[in-house]
Amino acid sequence: MRIKGLIAALLTLLYVGSTAQELSLESVTSYPFPSDLTAAASGSRIAVALNEKGARNIYVAEGPGFELRKLTRFDKDEGLEISSVKLSPDGKWVVFVRGGDNGAFDETIPRNPASSPVQPAVQVMSIPFAGGDPILIDEGTEPVISPSSDKIGYLKNGALWESAIDGRYKPRRAFFVRGRVSQFSWSPDGRQLLFVSNRRDHSFIGIYRDSTQPIQWIAPAVARDVYPRWSPDGKKIVYIRRNALGGKPDSITVRRHQPWSIMVADPASGEAKKIWTAPKTLRGSFPGTQGGPNLHWAAGNRIIFVSFMDGWPHIYSMDANGGEPLLLTKGDYGVEHIRLSPDKKWILAAANSGPDTADLHRRHLVKIPVDRASVELLTPGTGIETFPVITGDQKHIAFISATAQRPGLVAVMPFAGGPVKLVGASRLPGDFPVNKMVIPKPVRFKASDGKWVYAQLFEPVGVKGKKPAVVFIHGGPQRQMVLGWHYGDYYSN
Repeated sequence: MRIKGLIAALLTLLYVGSTAQELSLESVTSYPFPSDLTAAASGSRIAVALNEKGARNIYVAEGPGFELRKLTRFDKDEGLEISSVKLSPDGKWVVFVRGGDNGAFDETIPRNPASSPVQPAVQVMSIPFAGGDPILIDEGTEPVISPSSDKIGYLKNGALWESAIDGRYKPRRAFFVRGRVSQFSWSPDGRQLLFVSNRRDHSFIGIYRDSTQPIQWIAPAVARDVYPRWSPDGKKIVYIRRNALGGKPDSITVRRHQPWSIMVADPASGEAKKIWTAPKTLRGSFPGTQGGPNLHWAAGNRIIFVSFMDGWPHIYSMDANGGEPLLLTKGDYGVEHIRLSPDKKWILAAANSGPDTADLHRRHLVKIPVDRASVELLTPGTGIETFPVITGDQKHIAFISATAQRPGLVAVMPFAGGPVKLVGASRLPGDFPVNKMVIPKPVRFKASDGKWVYAQLFEPVGVKGKKPAVVFIHGGPQRQMVLGWHYGDYYSN
């Protein structure tokens, strides 16, 4: 949220009455929490991780019916998260990571909240979409499936490793380089690996082809080169260049511009050129939103990225040869959870925008063409819609849908817009007290320094007079409470 220097507050009024006494803590907190929703690059298959009372499993569904089916059988609360859920391009395999603490400072460190005498591990696993037993690939994180759907690349001890998706051969280290490897991807034809080599205060972008050819470094410089992306034909690369770290000590309390540029490189010639430099202002600094710059190479030779340069996190589009960026999402709102359609002609995102002034405190799905500023609101109303993914046949959108009285559930709708089906409705416990949940109201008030403070007010129905209150204050400004069940696992509590 664009609220400079503000504290977002949640004001909850509590009372002791007949309605409150009818609720049990277990019934309110037993809801499932979905995460890592994903779709295959072909067909209509989707997968999602569900945390149900601490037992974390993967569920799958397939269009057009999209009936949710439990795929794994991890039926104990062992505190082992499931993350990095991926469907192979052909839709036949699901790959995931089990263990660790997704979103923590170091996700590679195993956690052991169950005090198991057996040391837990962070492991890459695969399982057939049709069903079966999970296959342990190796210890590691951040798996990526090859375009041919037969191999997995993943990170282990700072290096890139490879394995067969069905575990038929022993994993091997893909190549050796100095530094720690990250942000890797296969070329569209699956013959090359693009990656970042992090050297602490600087980083390089490299291309690995095979064991007989040297690593090709893309325009190496004393800089931090990050977020590399292939062009759709695999012939060029777009990436972000930031300044290297270092220099004389400076105050951590002074806000300073964090410069960044967009670069395009031609691996065949070895040439790279800067096509855009962010404005040298605080708002023009490198974006700290979900997905960072959200860099994509779209259809029509368009480069898509996110910037705060006008004060909000907005989506921009520009020609890959350079020129002025086109603002696609103009207005006093922000966008996040950005996805590119399989044909690369459309952008899907979640935005706090809509016809109701209270939509500033919600999330709705929007669809935008990559080459013109024409935003279509797909999910108006009072709900919270987030994390959209598009099925490979581009016929459906899957997303997480919540309301003020119902927690997030997996939902699907036609890509062209239309009715929403709650795929995950069957997983909500029957005793969840939907109709007894209070619908919050948006409020705002001025702080002593004149700044506006935005909040949500939860008031019991039919209770008058003075009442005790609980004030919940959380960080910001980019973490916002919403007028409904939150899409973040921590804030959903």
